[in-house]
Amino acid sequence: MELIRTEDAVGQVLCHDITQIIPGVAKDAVFRKGHVVRPEDIPVLLSVGKEHLYVWEKDENTLHEDEAADILRSICQGEYMSASQPKEGKIELTAQTDGLLLVDTERLRAVNRLGEMMIATRSSGFPVKQGDKLCGTRVIPLVIEREKMERARRVAGPEPLLRLVPIRPKRYGLVTTGNEVFHGRIPDAFTPVIQEKLAEYGCERIAHEILGDDHEKITAAIAKMLAEGCELVLCTGGMSVDPDDRTPLAIRDTGARVVSYGAPVLPGAMFLLAYTSDGRPICGLPGCVMYAKRTIFDLILPYLLADIPVTEEQLAGLGHGGLCLNCPECHFPNCGFGKGV
Repeated sequence: MELIRTEDAVGQVLCHDITQIIPGVAKDAVFRKGHVVRPEDIPVLLSVGKEHLYVWEKDENTLHEDEAADILRSICQGEYMSASQPKEGKIELTAQTDGLLLVDTERLRAVNRLGEMMIATRSSGFPVKQGDKLCGTRVIPLVIEREKMERARRVAGPEPLLRLVPIRPKRYGLVTTGNEVFHGRIPDAFTPVIQEKLAEYGCERIAHEILGDDHEKITAAIAKMLAEGCELVLCTGGMSVDPDDRTPLAIRDTGARVVSYGAPVLPGAMFLLAYTSDGRPICGLPGCVMYAKRTIFDLILPYLLADIPVTEEQLAGLGHGGLCLNCPECHFPNCGFGKGV
């Protein structure tokens, strides 16, 4: 620290809060620690009795917290994100569009392990709305070694830690299966649920067929929907190991590449995901999607709409955090479901 005349403090960094007292009105900091003194601040400082100030002695080897915060911002910020102005070493990123947020958690940990700096993000793999906060960054001390911030750049690498992939509404086809529905023995309760979930993302249903448990007819219906331009095909029901449930066989017979039949998520263990040769998803949805508030489908759907391929390894990783607690009042996604680390 250095003690200097207030008139000489322009461009210097305050080491302490400056309090202003207005009798009967307010007592608060008129300038906070870390504030960079501007010419227009001098009369205010003198008016509160500050003829001398303690300021940081800046040199080429250190950075002010706001300068360092901007480096953390550059490490994090990807496309479709806006940044707040630095304040007390803190910058926040906000979504400019609806999309799927993806965070490189390994590189995030590496930066946070350096100390004296921090980056806190929303959970990776979940949809966000335009205007949602994505992350906050902060430098802990008032000044920090320049070399340490350069080390943070090296650890983070050239690509942003955060990606925001726009979600695009898709035209989809729905194949409702099950002899009990096909023959009218029970009403079709599955279709309204799917329509409601897809409508949240602005998707349009352009094809729908109700079929019995005939795998050849199911295969033909899927093929027809794909030929008619469906970008996503969903098959409801017929996903168990019962001998009459033939939907998994029907999806395989389309020639699509099956990523996985089964996922370590409850509800949703009997989920099936496949991709056509041109990358269009086909999903087999187990019965739980019809009656459970949130399931495997809620975790995977944002990826399908953002055109991010889902891998077998990714599905396997959902086991940690993949147990829905079926809370009496659902707060998803503001809960632990699907958020293993």
